Amino acid sequence: MLLEKIKTPGLSHLSYIVGSGGQAAVIDPRRDCTIYVDKARAAGLEITHIFETHRNEDLVSGAPILAEMTGASVLHGPNPEQPIVYAQTVHDGDCFTIGQLEIRVLETPGHTDDHLAYVLFDTAYPEGAVGVFTGDALFVGDVGRTDFYPDRREEVAGLLYDSLQKILSLGDQAIIYPAHGAGSVCGSGMAEREFSTVGHERLNNPRLQIMDRDEFIHFKVSENHYQPPYFRLMERLNMEGSEAPPSVIRPRNLSLQQLKNCNADHLIDIREPMAYASGHLPSSMSLPVDMISAFAGWYIHEGESLALIASDEEQLATAMEHLVRIAFDNVEGGYVGIISAAKKGEEMQKIPMIDTAEVKSRLAGDADNWTLLDVRDTDERASDAIAESQHIYVGHLNERWRELDKNRHYTLMCASGERSTVAAGWLASRGFDKLDIYLGGISAWNAHHD
Repeated sequence: MLLEKIKTPGLSHLSYIVGSGGQAAVIDPRRDCTIYVDKARAAGLEITHIFETHRNEDLVSGAPILAEMTGASVLHGPNPEQPIVYAQTVHDGDCFTIGQLEIRVLETPGHTDDHLAYVLFDTAYPEGAVGVFTGDALFVGDVGRTDFYPDRREEVAGLLYDSLQKILSLGDQAIIYPAHGAGSVCGSGMAEREFSTVGHERLNNPRLQIMDRDEFIHFKVSENHYQPPYFRLMERLNMEGSEAPPSVIRPRNLSLQQLKNCNADHLIDIREPMAYASGHLPSSMSLPVDMISAFAGWYIHEGESLALIASDEEQLATAMEHLVRIAFDNVEGGYVGIISAAKKGEEMQKIPMIDTAEVKSRLAGDADNWTLLDVRDTDERASDAIAESQHIYVGHLNERWRELDKNRHYTLMCASGERSTVAAGWLASRGFDKLDIYLGGISAWNAHHD
């Protein structure tokens, strides 16, 4: 018998393969899905079922691709916005046999209208569920977002409350297997653990401590979440079915001249923030490799072409994995060689870093035509902010950069300096040249004022 979690870094997406008696099922596969076939074959199992808990918003589903590879049936919930053309519809109470195991369908709308949980039973030990694949309804330490239907906010929050009660009724012994872990944009309060039970969540999950349905609805409606533009692309692809990823994910190597001549829509420097700030090619933006999943979808639009600038080949390979999983396949290639280019006298741009003393000096009036621009999210700023600063969330600069004055001097700040570098890099790629970054951000500010 097999039950294995497959984690997708960056997106913090969790998928699963479960098998018994020569058969296997996959729950919520990602787009690059050869890994599931390899694991099933290594265990002597045939993938016969693919279960989707819902239409994902933050990544491309691999279900239609895996079905083409294996001949397995794809099962999806009722009430999607549009027909899921590659899947069969299942309903509450439907049951599927995987060797000694049974997987029973539980309709759990709220996060999305088509959301399902899949309850796992072992027929040799039939008293109570062994576990439940909770999708994006219940996480470890948090519950799902309910902001995807803005015209029905109270209704869908109430639906999620009801769905959570159904999951809780499975019994404290049931292990929960969510579709995302800490770091995902699908929740804001997830625990660092990726293992828990219904009983542990009942006792410790802050959202499950809200016993009153109306109070729960009020709490969910008042939450602040961001929806990157690429969510709309993910939603469409996850209803129509995505194409398989490129057979060779690693980008081709570009020379400096090829990089300059490729006419990509975006030159994306995926090196560490400090490396970018210290010296980067003109018109390139900063998107560190470990931040691609979180922020690429704000700045890149469907069909736009990309060229990557990296410190080494490993960075390029990792960046491509992240990009392919959110359907940004149009990559012209990758360049490794900033240091060599600098040694040859190639023009480089820099973005200075400033400290708390300099920020305080400027706030005291020692700077003309200057703005401290806070790019953290709304919740962060609500709990702790520098009063004189202006606020635009880093992702919203994708459009709101047009509101800013290129003749004005901007200091970008966040909690540390990483998101500030992304923001500054985006503005630099739009032609802003009077920029610097508050290194340490609000953390440094608070440390100085303790």
